[in-house]
Amino acid sequence: MSYDDLSALTIDVTDGVATVTIDHPPLNLMDASLLPSLRAFIARVRDDADVRVIVFESADPEFFIAHGDMAYLTDPDALPEATRAAIAAAPDATIPEGMNILQALSDEVRSLPQITIGKLAGFARGAGNEFFMSLDMRFAAIGKSGQGQPEVLMGILPGGGGTVTMTRLAGRARALELILGAELVGAELAERYGLINRALPAGELDAFVGSLARRIAGLRPDVIPITKAAVDAIAPPIPHAAYAVENEGLYAAFGDDVTELAHKLLAAGIQTREGEREHERIANSM
Repeated sequence: MSYDDLSALTIDVTDGVATVTIDHPPLNLMDASLLPSLRAFIARVRDDADVRVIVFESADPEFFIAHGDMAYLTDPDALPEATRAAIAAAPDATIPEGMNILQALSDEVRSLPQITIGKLAGFARGAGNEFFMSLDMRFAAIGKSGQGQPEVLMGILPGGGGTVTMTRLAGRARALELILGAELVGAELAERYGLINRALPAGELDAFVGSLARRIAGLRPDVIPITKAAVDAIAPPIPHAAYAVENEGLYAAFGDDVTELAHKLLAAGIQTREGEREHERIANSM
């Protein structure tokens, strides 16, 4: 299977492990380039018998995926254009009724027969954290990583599966705390709340994830999908109706006031490297 044509991603397949490096400067935004590339990869790898484990990491030491493109809030054509590009990238993948393209991406990666592992050594906010949370296993570097859903500070709610996935991982009370409080969560608290499997010293993250991925990839090939199926029988897939409620809430929140706030945030430095380091402080000051 070839993956060389996917912009924003570098993919290496070795001994059953596909290492997917997100490389989309300057911030790894979930935009009209990264979104179609991820969706195309997921559609192709589903049937790739040479891949048993998939590790997602970032080429940027500070940002896994910064968040969704702010143009989705300021330009009425931006999200429809990204959606069309993502649909064209995986034309055989059906988007269930009531779901948006970001929700579909989360649902599709969760349903892969392979094991997916996320390695977080920087920031994952908004759509970036939604994608990260949809992976089967997640590991983060202590003192380096941060996860957050800052959408409420922009007048909307997490609309790429964030309300659904975070509630499933952390429980209702903690999901409400993290979404409405819009707090950036470090690795140790993320581990306590169930957002990640383990918080690891930054210097041990690569070796731990690499060893785990190789160990799983070395199993008898059919053990992985049947084990996932058995575990999912206890923790069944998220009902599409839950995504529909989130999607309806997202679009109900859109309005001129949200667009105006988005422009103010951009003017204050959001979606620049310096501004993204203090995303929550800037957004809370508006």
